[in-house]
Amino acid sequence: MGAPVLEELREVCQPQAKMASRNGEHWAGRLYMRRISLRTTRHLVRTPVTPDQLTWTMVVCGVASGAALMIPGLTGAVLAVVLMQLFLLFDCVDGEVARWKGQNSAAGIYVDRLGAYLADAALMAGAGYRAAESGAGGWLSVGVATALGVVLLKASTDLVDVARARRGLTVADDESARPRSQGVATVRRVAAAFRIHRVTNGIEASLVLLVAAVADALTDSLDPTR
Repeated sequence: MGAPVLEELREVCQPQAKMASRNGEHWAGRLYMRRISLRTTRHLVRTPVTPDQLTWTMVVCGVASGAALMIPGLTGAVLAVVLMQLFLLFDCVDGEVARWKGQNSAAGIYVDRLGAYLADAALMAGAGYRAAESGAGGWLSVGVATALGVVLLKASTDLVDVARARRGLTVADDESARPRSQGVATVRRVAAAFRIHRVTNGIEASLVLLVAAVADALTDSLDPTR
C-alpha cells in the first residue's frame, strides 16, 4: 500500500481548527516544522510505530537537549538546538500519526504534557550547569530554580483545564481563556508584544543559548551565557 498523498494527510492530521488556535500551535510549527512533520508522518503511518512510541521519543530528545548543554563549548549548544528541533518534530508527528490511525489516548496526552515540562526544565538546569562550568558558585542553583519556575508556570496553565474539567466544563479555548479584567488583558498584551514568556520555552531558549555560546567563544569566557 502506497503512502497517502499530502493533501489527504494534511486534511486529517493538521485540522484547520488546531492550526489556527492561538494557544494550540507553536510559531515554529506554523513557520516550518509542520511542513517537515507532514512528510515524516507520511512514511510513519505505513509502519507499526505507535503515537505513544513517538511521544516517548519526543521526551527523550527534550531531556537530552538539556543534558547536551553539559558538553562544553559550541558543540554542546549546537547539539542542544538540534535535539530541541527533534523534540518539536516528534511533538508534531505523534499527534499527526494518532489522528491518521485513530489512536488518540489519554496516556499519550499525559506523556506529551510531561515531555514539555521535562524538556524546558532540563534545558534551564543544563544552562545553569553550563554557566557554572568553571566552578562559579550559585549558577547551578539559579538554573535549577529557573527549571522549577518553568514547571510551576506550566502547571498553573494546565491547572486551568483541570479546574474546568472538574466543574464539568469544556477545555478552555481561545474565547474562554480571554481575560475578563481590562487590567489583566493589558498586562497580557504587553507580555505578548515583548514575548517575555517565550524566553524559558525550550525552542527559543536553546537558540538564545546558542547565540550566547557563540559570544562565549568570541570572548573566551562564560559571561554571555551567565
